Amino acid sequence: DGVTEVLAHRSDNLRDKFIEIPCSEDYDSHKRFEGCTPRKCGRGVTDAVITREEAERIRRIAERGLSLGGSDGGASILDLHSGALSLGKHFVNLYRYFGDKIQDIFTEEDFVLYRDVRQRIQQRIAQVFGISSSSMYLTKPTFFSRMNSTEAKTTHDEYWHPHVDKVTYGSFDYTSLLYLSDYSEDFGGGRFVFMDADSNKTVEPRAGRVSFFTSGSENLHRVEKVQWGTRFAITISFTCDPEHGIGDPVLG
Repeated sequence: DGVTEVLAHRSDNLRDKFIEIPCSEDYDSHKRFEGCTPRKCGRGVTDAVITREEAERIRRIAERGLSLGGSDGGASILDLHSGALSLGKHFVNLYRYFGDKIQDIFTEEDFVLYRDVRQRIQQRIAQVFGISSSSMYLTKPTFFSRMNSTEAKTTHDEYWHPHVDKVTYGSFDYTSLLYLSDYSEDFGGGRFVFMDADSNKTVEPRAGRVSFFTSGSENLHRVEKVQWGTRFAITISFTCDPEHGIGDPVLG
């Protein structure tokens, strides 16, 4: 992999770390939205937006939801918006599949916490990139992920390939990840890697840490394979295009 620099160690407690990088041309092939479409690009890490205690509460939401299913391979997802849940080698719609039983698994407080956390992350991204948070919209897919060292059974389990979010999901303009477990304590491997021409820059997950970045080719990235343990995170993504906006998930 050549040279690797650590952008954020698990032991760091970062108020705000931001690195500006030139924007790629990816945004030019999409409709631009004044006051939102990135003109300043880069990546940031903060441990000051979500507390560890909140991250633990959110992880419990993920654990309860994923206990209903889970992939046969090493990567399971739970999307509270669409209801997508990994089950074996496929996905089911949680809300249709489990119906009213959902009320026994999630509470209204879970969804309130989820929304609150999403709003705080959205505000921080807006602040750092100098845009108005009301011009950003939550977009899909926004999902919990649970990764372990089980061998991949389908392409959905192969989470480690390098990719660009704007290319993979056209609607993404800003991507964020909220980590819900600790690198080297809860799992090994599984670091987040920005792949730059001159070196790789890694973020070591810790519960409550938010990593966020503009979604274009300026932030080509991948996740290392998890070697042991279980890694929980939630990907929360934003678009500038109101037509691609989605609402917060609601119970029932």
